[in-house]
Amino acid sequence: MYKACIFDMDGTLLNTLDSIAYFGNMGLAEAGLTPLPVERYKGLIGNGVKALLSGMVKAAGGEADSSSMSVISKAYNTAYENDPLFLITAYDGIEALLQKLKRDGVKLAVLSNKPDNVTTVIAAQSFPGVFDIVCGQRDGVPRKPDPTALNSMISQLGVNKEDVLYIGDSGVDMQTAAATGVKPCGVLWGFRSEEELRENGAVFLAKNSDELEKIIYA
Repeated sequence: MYKACIFDMDGTLLNTLDSIAYFGNMGLAEAGLTPLPVERYKGLIGNGVKALLSGMVKAAGGEADSSSMSVISKAYNTAYENDPLFLITAYDGIEALLQKLKRDGVKLAVLSNKPDNVTTVIAAQSFPGVFDIVCGQRDGVPRKPDPTALNSMISQLGVNKEDVLYIGDSGVDMQTAAATGVKPCGVLWGFRSEEELRENGAVFLAKNSDELEKIIYA
């Protein structure tokens, strides 16, 4: 059984697709660009807000110049920070699994490429009192798949790497785990494909929370 489970947030713990698409399209509209279909955002989420916004602009047929990016960034970040839980839902069985792991003494943490200020608020309000550490993207810390943040979290949790499972829904998450030297587990209910997870080194794959529980407790 793993002594620590560290989770990605978007597409892993929480379905944030409608939320991100809503605020993203708000930003595009502010810059005079055509909103994108919600499903299009699945391929844009996961590499941090700058990459998300740049990808949105390009997908909408715009130019990611400093002027348009400034308008979109301000509109997106302001709206998101004002209502970070808008249209967010936990995936089936996740809350119960987290509570079980907490009761059983497993260290729990979140590492996301979402900005740290909204990551911490969302985690605290969606799963109050559950996580030992929550980290989003912070200035001066390389974003995933760089292993710096995950290595720091493991040190803070006081566990050995062989006792850590990193759980996410994207190739970036699998790369992060591999670069850090911990076991990567891909979840198939998120925003990316099984093929992407396998190609990027997933050791385990879970179709639902029950399968994830079996992997953790094996």
